[in-house]
Amino acid sequence: MSPKNVIFKKACKDKSVAVYMGRRDFVDHVDSVDPVDGVVLIDPELLKGKKAYVTLSCTFRYGRDDMDVMGIAFRRDIYLSTRQIYPPLQDREQCTLTKVQEKLLRKLGHNAYPFFFEFPDNLPCSVGLQPAPTDVGKHCAVEFEVKVFSAENLDAKVRKRSTVRLMIRKVQYAPEKSGPAPSVSVTRDFLMSDKPLRVEASLQKQTYYHGEPIKVRVNINNESNKNIKNVILSVDQIATVVLYSNDSYMKSVTTEDSGDTLGPGGKMEKVYTLLPLLTNNKERRGIALDGKLKHEDTNLASTSIIKEGVLKEVLGILVSYRIIVKLIIGGLMGSSEIGLELPFQLMHPKPETVRESEMDDDMVFEDFKRSFMKGMTEDEEEGNISAGEP
Repeated sequence: MSPKNVIFKKACKDKSVAVYMGRRDFVDHVDSVDPVDGVVLIDPELLKGKKAYVTLSCTFRYGRDDMDVMGIAFRRDIYLSTRQIYPPLQDREQCTLTKVQEKLLRKLGHNAYPFFFEFPDNLPCSVGLQPAPTDVGKHCAVEFEVKVFSAENLDAKVRKRSTVRLMIRKVQYAPEKSGPAPSVSVTRDFLMSDKPLRVEASLQKQTYYHGEPIKVRVNINNESNKNIKNVILSVDQIATVVLYSNDSYMKSVTTEDSGDTLGPGGKMEKVYTLLPLLTNNKERRGIALDGKLKHEDTNLASTSIIKEGVLKEVLGILVSYRIIVKLIIGGLMGSSEIGLELPFQLMHPKPETVRESEMDDDMVFEDFKRSFMKGMTEDEEEGNISAGEP
């Protein structure tokens, strides 16, 4: 069965409400964001006169839920929107439905109700900083969640057994039109040397996909009387937490120590290959990752692309990448360095989209699966629920 027909579902423990969604990733196209849509199936007998609600929330976490240092809150709700889904406040015939919702409503029957949210254009994308292996609890992250629950009203206490929580992701893909290929050159003069040393570094393009080798062309013209003792290249990831204190975390996610040397008057042109992968950084704290769904595999965070006019302060964590080319220069008084910086974008390619009109009526229902970590209880994974609004 084609994956385009997969429907993700999850029901609460007391079976009073269940959620069905056609996808878990929602794309930020910079100028617009895919809306969040789905269907809630309710059981009127199990609801026992209660109402059913659905919320879309964006939360920024800067440490575990139980941490509170000098009065600083380590959790902040950036966005929250709530809809009453049952009893419906609008006749179903008046609703504008997506093709997926239409098919789900036909499949699930008269106790199914659609919901629809539009993202504001100033919300960050899903991203988190990798905790150390010894860390426990929630890490620093921007997270999105769809939550469905039943309660007497929004102010009433909500039971976990009557609540469904689904983690979703807001993602960006590589732009269709890439910018100019990065190129940089440096000329360095030295004392006691009549002529300079010239270095040029360049990439083939601006945007690279996750898992794609990055070829860096380095051209050195050493007219000086200095010895180049080594050429070292690295890919640096810079994650800036802009919501609180503008802290920046710079991590080299891959390094090439070439050992190449070049004497006075020598020339060298060489292409080096770098491959930044999360698999080589699994144990390193502070590496920025694309948002996780439960404990599924993820990858290095993608470059953040910001819509013009949006305040950076509300965007949580911004991620960028650069390649550093470093030449180690020998000398009588010790070694010195020459560094060149090439900024680039690391992103996912835009997947092929299937028009809703082309989707088959046959649908495959797949659970929002939990992959429990050893020693973690369900309550620890799902968090605490005490009221209708988080």
